[in-house]
Amino acid sequence: MNEQANRYLAEEPVGPLMLKFSIPCIMSLLVSALYNIVDQIFIGRGVGYLGNGATNVVFPVTIVALAIALLVGDGCAAFLSICQGMGDGERAHRSVGNAVTVIVATGLVLTVLLAVFQDKLLWAFGATKNNIAYAREYFRYIVVGIPFFMFANAMNSVIRADGSPAFAMLSTLIGCAINVVLDPIAIFVLHWGMAGAALATVAGQLVSALLAACYLFRTKSFRLKRSSFRPEWGLLRRTMPLGISSFLTQISIVVIMVVMNNVLVIYGARSRYGADIPLTVVGIVMKVFQIVVSIVVGIAAGSQPIVGYNYGAGRHDRVRRIFTVMMTAEACVGLIAMICFECFPLPIIRIFGSENELYNEFAVISFRVFLCTIALCCVQKACSIFLQSLGKPMLSMSLSLLRDFILSVPLTLILPRYLGVTGALYSGPIADVVSFAAAVFCVRRVFRELRKEETGNGRTAVSGDRVRCVS
Repeated sequence: MNEQANRYLAEEPVGPLMLKFSIPCIMSLLVSALYNIVDQIFIGRGVGYLGNGATNVVFPVTIVALAIALLVGDGCAAFLSICQGMGDGERAHRSVGNAVTVIVATGLVLTVLLAVFQDKLLWAFGATKNNIAYAREYFRYIVVGIPFFMFANAMNSVIRADGSPAFAMLSTLIGCAINVVLDPIAIFVLHWGMAGAALATVAGQLVSALLAACYLFRTKSFRLKRSSFRPEWGLLRRTMPLGISSFLTQISIVVIMVVMNNVLVIYGARSRYGADIPLTVVGIVMKVFQIVVSIVVGIAAGSQPIVGYNYGAGRHDRVRRIFTVMMTAEACVGLIAMICFECFPLPIIRIFGSENELYNEFAVISFRVFLCTIALCCVQKACSIFLQSLGKPMLSMSLSLLRDFILSVPLTLILPRYLGVTGALYSGPIADVVSFAAAVFCVRRVFRELRKEETGNGRTAVSGDRVRCVS
């Protein structure tokens, strides 16, 4: 390991350094989110809103795959950054090798399971009798790209932690560009419909995975060996918890979407909107929400190597400065998004295809209600990732679980009983307010601990099965 390779993380000014890492990370995550958005736009215009509804049914499958990829990739990246700060080269290369082994094996197993349980999953994710045929066609091809999708996303986190955020961005951007070019050709020229959209997506994922694999032969701060790929359960127990917050954030989206889809179908059928309009509209709202989340997570995750390195090196003053800059940026993103969603919901929904007035009416309500507290959500999610960067997986996990599972799921189930189909939309704002308050409490507690470490002349170290402080 080249111990000097990332020394600049503790020396360069915080602002420019965060821009250097966060912008490529934001672009990478945005491009990943755009895979589904692009499909939705072309399918909406080439197949219709039932096709869009079908992609919303299949979308949780992609999120499950992404969750596992981030569990492995973000956990390894956080551990790698702390090891870099401590100059521990041995565990650095072994952690990356183990991550490669785990993500490849998991991707193959998940693909087989998805293929075997296709229909059961589609019905569970909220398919209707009107869109099930479209969902089957899209699902059949999209699962082929799952191993490539998982590998590319897991390795992107590692590549950023190795000090190459621009390459991580480029590999994802090239994959998305391929998808954007092939989508209209497959749908409008070849008339392959849902299958064409899925195949275009898989082609882009394959290229991104190949580029990520090539990078592993030209790393900066570590060198992989044959022994790096031998599974070490003790090492995995140290790295995996550091990615649990990212994992739970994504898995909770799946749980929320499955619950939300089924609630919308049940209560939508009893309303004047019917089952398919709420299912399609809220799916689009969630994907637009994912674009904002991609920016938010990009800022925080892009700063993760900087936070982890400085924490590992005992530079708590820089850790606090990074946090201040990060939260200011996250709040600005959230406020801009809130203004857009409250003032211009109809132009946004029309990007995905123009439907009838009833459809547009529900779309406007959905954007204005579900996303009215998105600024608080942005700050809360950034706090969770910041705590993960400090090697505090339990606090990070607790914040993720609170908003995205403990609060959102029960509220989605309970509120429609009293408010009808639109009641499910109020689950988001309530969860945002409560979880924001919890995030403020947790971060204040952590900073008190950092001040105590400084007072005691402590320094951070990676030791045993967790990150701890030693005198």
